[in-house]
Amino acid sequence: LLKALKKHSKKKIVFTNGCFDILHAGHVTYLEKAREKGDILIVALNTDASTRKLKGPTRPINSLSDRSKVIAALESVSFVTSFNEETPLKLIQKILPHVLVKGGDYKPDEVIGGEFVDKVLILPFREGYSTTGIIERIKQLVQEGKL
Repeated sequence: LLKALKKHSKKKIVFTNGCFDILHAGHVTYLEKAREKGDILIVALNTDASTRKLKGPTRPINSLSDRSKVIAALESVSFVTSFNEETPLKLIQKILPHVLVKGGDYKPDEVIGGEFVDKVLILPFREGYSTTGIIERIKQLVQEGKL
């Protein structure tokens, strides 16, 4: 499908990746901003095993199947795929998107796969939004007997 899109259209393909475990407003804003950088947004999700390697044995909270369904339902997202490796390098090499978008503290020259795309963009995280923060808040509420 992507080969056909690239061959027969001038659409700009944007790629991003992550765990997207407990979807929150920070994720939604990030994906909307990523989509603004092109015509098609592909989101690559870490598999459950890959997420555990990155985030620890209690993660993900939501399965890959559930995370895929939620991400695919967002208007800004065109396609969802997944990868089991530590990084999405193989996917980036296969898809060859025009734009690679990452969030947070990365510098463009540190982004895995940056050499295979036309442009690397770093979008800032929204302060106060993180899956880890949500999990910690729930734990705190449980400890305080409020949940």
